[in-house]
Amino acid sequence: MPESDNHCVEQQIDQVRLADGTRVGFAVAGSGPPLMWLPGWVSHLELGWAFTQERRFYEAIAVERTLIRYDRPGCGLSDPCPSADPIALEMEVISAVAAAVGAESFDLIATSLSVPFALIWAGARPETVRRLVLYGGWLRGDNLGPRGVREHILGLVEQHWGLGSDVLTDIFAPDADAGFRAAFALYQRRSCDAATARRLLALGYDLDVTADAAKVVAPTTVIHREDDRAVPVAEGRQVAAAIQSAAFVQLPGRSHIPFAGDSHALIDSMRSGMGLPRSPARFRPTLTRRQLEVAALVAEGMSNRQIAERLVITERSAETHVERIRYRLGFRNRAQIAAWYVTSHAE
Repeated sequence: MPESDNHCVEQQIDQVRLADGTRVGFAVAGSGPPLMWLPGWVSHLELGWAFTQERRFYEAIAVERTLIRYDRPGCGLSDPCPSADPIALEMEVISAVAAAVGAESFDLIATSLSVPFALIWAGARPETVRRLVLYGGWLRGDNLGPRGVREHILGLVEQHWGLGSDVLTDIFAPDADAGFRAAFALYQRRSCDAATARRLLALGYDLDVTADAAKVVAPTTVIHREDDRAVPVAEGRQVAAAIQSAAFVQLPGRSHIPFAGDSHALIDSMRSGMGLPRSPARFRPTLTRRQLEVAALVAEGMSNRQIAERLVITERSAETHVERIRYRLGFRNRAQIAAWYVTSHAE
């Protein structure tokens, strides 16, 4: 939980209409210069704000900024809008939302699928982008995996959205606990239908924005977790290399979802990319009761075998608990777990 509630913010939801009448839902939270946040894949403004980890992430990002988010057509609070040109549609949405809030220029943060869209926008509309922060993105969708694997995932989402959302959640947040995974899988299914999910996934695989990246002139920070299971870190390096003078930041972790894993390290990197100080809204990582027990024993200097004997579990189970704690807290070794437990008193 945040160490202070002083930075909790509320969002206001509104709608804007596109030229063809399609309604697009958008939300505004915080105060200060505008920050446009592009949705990564699927989204739902209301459900995302109710998802504890996601809301806390946005609250920290929004310190000293007015955070502007939207649901792309077909997702969340926006109308469906089958379009022969999904890129033109996304550009129209960004333009319409920016106009609705009176933002002629803004900082721009994009994650995952929205990174290619952000590169297209920033390359074509350089006067609107003050600073650009990109997380977990790519230039060419062909690089995201073998064709057979991509087709399998698309087929799974199309034919069984329930199972597909579970599989994708395991890829996106491999170290999250069962409760997080179940809640996020449900969140994806409630954000859009199977057809929309498949269409957006396929779009991500088809995009190639190499030429667009070369046109970007805004100060740019590219961030990627080193063991991201959904998008290899090499893709992030390619994004940075394609943009003139872009800074590349590599963070530890395997989760693709921004608010999974060590979220406050990502928040600080994003805020740094916008020229802002670290967020004062720091988050205490949450562990299960069993994980807290294991962390306490690690702090006592016990080995996995000793922990297993103390808790009457298998040594393999003890090892798994330690690894999940390490990933949850964003640590590399047992010594960091021990230091964290001692200094925090496992509160």
